[in-house]
Amino acid sequence: MSDEPMGILEQRRIEAGVIKPIYEQMKAELGLETAQRILGDAIKKAAVRAGMDFAANEAGETTLTSFAALMPLWTKGDALQIRVINQAEDRLEFDVTRCRYAEMYSELGLGEIGHLLSCNRDGHFCDGYDPRIKLTRTQTIMQGASYCDFRYRLDR
Repeated sequence: MSDEPMGILEQRRIEAGVIKPIYEQMKAELGLETAQRILGDAIKKAAVRAGMDFAANEAGETTLTSFAALMPLWTKGDALQIRVINQAEDRLEFDVTRCRYAEMYSELGLGEIGHLLSCNRDGHFCDGYDPRIKLTRTQTIMQGASYCDFRYRLDR
């Protein structure tokens, strides 16, 4: 057994195996719109909680630099191919040019909710980790774009 933390891609694969039958049942009983709203709301809350948990484990104050240091968990296993545009104390800007999260959800038959299970978490994670960190993103691979544009800034 390794002490190395599990990458987020593998964690999401495990979660997807649990979520898929629940989502399919919700969709059958409640309809697509309600099932997706409930799932989306639950994932948002889980993302805020995860951000809070990560922040609680920081040795010092949370910053955009400490946030950026977490990125290897999300990129582990070549999960994301990233082109960094700008990284400074108050900015972290990059494009994701390949997203294995999107590929995995599609392979698992969950492409219609991949954005809820993955992309939807990103800004909400920041809310829990450090509310001064704001994400602007106009497009994602998960929803059909050729790349995802992540633009984080630290409000002071």
